[in-house]
Amino acid sequence: MKQIFIILAIFLLSSCAELQQVVNNLPQTTTGGFGLSNVDISNGLRQALDNGIDKQVTKLTQKDGFYRNQLVKILLPQELRKVDKTLRDVGLSKLADEGLKAINRAAEDAVKEATPIFVGAVKQITFNDAKQILLGNDRAATQYLENKTRSQLYQKFNPVINKSFSKVGADKIWSNIIRKYNAIPLTNNVNPDLTDYVTGEALKGVYAMIAVEEKEIRTKLSSRTTDLLRRVFALQDR
Repeated sequence: MKQIFIILAIFLLSSCAELQQVVNNLPQTTTGGFGLSNVDISNGLRQALDNGIDKQVTKLTQKDGFYRNQLVKILLPQELRKVDKTLRDVGLSKLADEGLKAINRAAEDAVKEATPIFVGAVKQITFNDAKQILLGNDRAATQYLENKTRSQLYQKFNPVINKSFSKVGADKIWSNIIRKYNAIPLTNNVNPDLTDYVTGEALKGVYAMIAVEEKEIRTKLSSRTTDLLRRVFALQDR
């Protein structure tokens, strides 16, 4: 079975007919002349995800890592957008901006705290996982990681987000925003819990940035910065 998995991985981008023709003619060995073992392929996928964390996810931990990144910037949930609009309409744009920055700051803080958990999950990738990823689309590695870690990371992110709200002052800012909004005549009072929402958006941002690096490695030779990455991802180029 392992031989079949390797052959399938080599011809990821081939049609079914082309794949069958090549399968019938390739050597029946684990490395098949390509010099790659099951361990090599698994390690190559780990390197790709590690690169996504090192090069892309760490950007989110910096000041404005979320707020200035249009791909992952956290906007207000739908039910609070009326709050934002109303505040701006009555001349409180600066306060509205502070509120938006505060929830993005909390996300930046959470990613900084939880990244080691992500790294640990990458280490658990097996060859069976790796062959499925190589057979997948441009986001297959990211999807694997999301399926494998989302529940655990949510449990880790959520309390960090909650703590970060206090650390970056988001709790006070939003308390002030909601109080001012509720004091405006003819508005319906709101009192949302932002922790769950920001936790979910922070996770989306993390996976989105990993997907950026995965696509780069899959589609650009210059992004394969190690010999192992070049050898493993060359399989899908054949």
